[in-house]
Amino acid sequence: MPMNAVHRRLCRSDSWAQRMHEQVLPWALDGVDLTGRVLEIGPGYGVTTRWLLERSGLLTAAEVDPDMAADLGREFAGRVDVRTADGADLPFGAGTFDAVVCFTMLHHVPSVAQQDRLFAEAARVLRPGGVFAGSDSRLSLRFRVLHVRDTMVVVDPAGLPARLGAAGLSAAETTLGGRAFRFRATRV
Repeated sequence: MPMNAVHRRLCRSDSWAQRMHEQVLPWALDGVDLTGRVLEIGPGYGVTTRWLLERSGLLTAAEVDPDMAADLGREFAGRVDVRTADGADLPFGAGTFDAVVCFTMLHHVPSVAQQDRLFAEAARVLRPGGVFAGSDSRLSLRFRVLHVRDTMVVVDPAGLPARLGAAGLSAAETTLGGRAFRFRATRV
């Protein structure tokens, strides 16, 4: 999904990695079991993948951008199964993963309908009892400015549990925290 030059630079920066590794990811995944088969949707430049690699069982990453996926494949060769794939059309069988996660990428999915397909796909590839969890940013002026000429379809955290329920997930919840929100839901 298109990102402007400032946004691309930020997402590759050490300060972004530090914030994600020290604050966002521990908060977003607090209490989520990552010891089994884990799918990360939309890893982008791999900042979150680096953190997950040290904390998960078998890690797979699905990245829609072929160039980013190729870069991730080279960086994580033999340690992460990197696939060029759209989160709304995953190339995995039903019940393949114990956990599906995504971070700060839902707003880059180009439509609400495609976001809903991504949620349904996450539910489909989860085993019963598996967890879909992650985080995204909340709307603010700073957020809008950062996304000038980007794809930006903001997810309303208050409405997300109903959308996750409609996708086949249960016990869906969101929690607000600063400029972000976290979510989680379970596959029945």
